[in-house]
Formats: sequence, C-alpha cells, structure tokens
Amino acid sequence: MFWVLLLLLAWVFAGSSCTRLCLAAVRAAAGDTDTPAPRKHELTLYEAAFLSGGPARVADVTLVSMARQRRLLLAHTGWATVVDPRGRDEIEQSVIGAIGPEGQSRITPVRAAAAGAEAVRQLADGLVRAGLAVPDDARPTVADGIRQVRAAVLVVLVLGLTALLMPAQTGTPRLLVGLWFALPLTLALSCLAMARVEAQPYSRWASPAGQRLLTALGTRRRAGDGGDGSGDERSFLTSVAVRGVRAIGEPELRAAFAHRDQLWRE
Repeated sequence: MFWVLLLLLAWVFAGSSCTRLCLAAVRAAAGDTDTPAPRKHELTLYEAAFLSGGPARVADVTLVSMARQRRLLLAHTGWATVVDPRGRDEIEQSVIGAIGPEGQSRITPVRAAAAGAEAVRQLADGLVRAGLAVPDDARPTVADGIRQVRAAVLVVLVLGLTALLMPAQTGTPRLLVGLWFALPLTLALSCLAMARVEAQPYSRWASPAGQRLLTALGTRRRAGDGGDGSGDERSFLTSVAVRGVRAIGEPELRAAFAHRDQLWRE
C-alpha cells in the first residue's frame, strides 16, 4: 500500500528533525551548565558586536565608529572614503586595508573583507575560549533545530493529505490513514511546544553565558541613556553593536548601509 510508504517518510522527517532538536538542546544546556560566566568581564564594543551579530556586525560597528569620528566618510550612495589612514587597532586597519590604496571603495566589499579579517577571527577565538561565543562546530543551534521541526510539520501534513487524496484502497478506511499520520504530526508539534516552553532564545553567536552579558549590557545602556539612544557616543555605538545598523538615527549614515549585498543583510 502506497500510503504506508508515505507514512514511513513522514516518520523519517518527524523523527530525524525532533532528534536533531533534542540533541542541540542537550548540547546547549550542557554548555550552559559546564561553562561558568566569566567574573567581572566587561564586554568591549567589538565583543558585544560579535556576540550580537557575528563578524558582519563587527565590521558594521567599526565602519560606524570611524565615520562618527570623521576618520571615514560613508556616503549615502554606498561608498566609503578614507580620511585618516591610520587605524587605531587591527580591525580598523583591516577596514582601511579593505578599502584599498585608492582610499575609496563600495561599502559592501569592504564590509565583507573586514568581517573575514584575521583580527575578527582572533576576536571570535578569544570569545569561544572565554565561553562567551558558540564554537563553529556547535552549530546548527537550537534555533536551526526548531526551523527543521517546523519544516517537518509541513512535510507530514503534505504527505498525509496526499495519502488521504489517493484513491480509496481496499480494507483501509481513510479515518485510519489519517490517524496514523496524526502520530508523527503529534510528535513534531509536541517537540515545538516543549522547545517554546523550555528552551531559551539561543543565539547563533553568543553562548548562554554570553547572552547574559549582553542582557546586562543592554540594561546598563538603557539606564544610561533613557532607552532612547540619546546618550553619549559610547552608548550610541553600543546600540549599533547590539541592535545593528537599524539603531542608527542619522538618515544619511543609515542610507549608506542600504546598499549592502543581500547576503549580508541583518
């Protein structure tokens, strides 16, 4: 009976996706338990940017910081122009180097090159060693597992409807077919429900310890500037590091990032 083959496929999709979600949740929970939060660790601007949005966010906050200091011009047309060729740290030097000897380049390739620079990789390695960032081999995360289970729910529904719409087969009531497909569907929906209740919002970049530091950083930032971004320069750049370029209030500066390649969009 063909519907049995469809049922086996439904179980494969539901079972494998739920298993991956459970394993990811167990690994994440083990990392949360085994990795103590660093004592009195104050996140730097680059560290906060990486934990919030990865290498691309580090490149963004570097570009914005240099532009705010008038050491780099970011035009609303999507071009970056070097004003001061002396980078104050390795990440700024990588941005200047990505712009090139002519001192002008489009922001998209500069952002991509800066995000892949050795200085950013060293920053990531340091955060992983400190237990604040998720190692590369720990991905896909719980969030990826949840997306896979959601996809499995759709697949099971499609397979079940296909089986029900097939010509009636002797000795197999449609109600019984529907009940059989309800089992893998119930499994997948139950996993989603438990993940929603039990699992915290795991990040692609920050470990649970890193997320706690980000939460504390956001609390201090809101307390310092009233939560409206009107505080000092440090508070503004922290907002960009945590929230991305959508935290930029200046229309022209924000427009400069509107030309980013779709691959790097937030």
